[in-house]
Amino acid sequence: MSVISLKGIKKIYQLGDNTVHALRGVSLDIEEGEFVAITGPSGSGKSTMMHILGCLDSPSEGEYLLNGKDVSNLPPQELADIRNRQIGFVFQGFNLLPRTSAVENVELPLLYSRPVMPNGERHNRAVAALTSMGLADRLDHHPSQLSGGQQQRVAIARALVNHPSLILADEPTGNLDSKTSIEVMRLLQELREKQGITIVLITHEPEIAAYGTRIISVRDGVIISDEKNIPRSVDILEDLPPIAAASGY
Repeated sequence: MSVISLKGIKKIYQLGDNTVHALRGVSLDIEEGEFVAITGPSGSGKSTMMHILGCLDSPSEGEYLLNGKDVSNLPPQELADIRNRQIGFVFQGFNLLPRTSAVENVELPLLYSRPVMPNGERHNRAVAALTSMGLADRLDHHPSQLSGGQQQRVAIARALVNHPSLILADEPTGNLDSKTSIEVMRLLQELREKQGITIVLITHEPEIAAYGTRIISVRDGVIISDEKNIPRSVDILEDLPPIAAASGY
């Protein structure tokens, strides 16, 4: 089953007197359980594609089916509900609230659940998500008390707390050192392998794209290559502890 189906997607921006064709008729299907890395230089259209996939923006033309539902031209509130229920986001800058604990940061998406989720259930789900990331002993820590790798784990826990079918990761290793980047990529691989979550990753680093099962290259608003990939193995690169047992770096 296609989790994502794009058909003839175009995105056109008007910047003063200039017309920018960010996407020029992109068609693409991503199946359930795939780990797709989208690569391309700055200005290639990959970020625009990510915004459309995440229902953060709508196409100028074309059709976008998410889990079989046409979301191309839905009103903002419906798009917000879809983002909350079906999509988890992981960003380069973590996007954690600095004066809020790890567990409270992870609870945030649940505040917008419909129907309203009881406080106790929200807390329990956030604790479970953080525990699965190896952060059971960091629940009450604020972002400033956590390493970069731990902050990204909190962000991934937040992305997972609503049990999404799709995770969109936008340069998730961009602010991390090499060892921590490897650990984050292994975590994303395990989410796909063990939970069947579909993952779409935006990156400009070929070494990071190599962890995906499929690599799509974008340039000038069009797909120039789309290839299956044998994912790079973390285990052959470094002997790292199991994710569930890791408590930090």
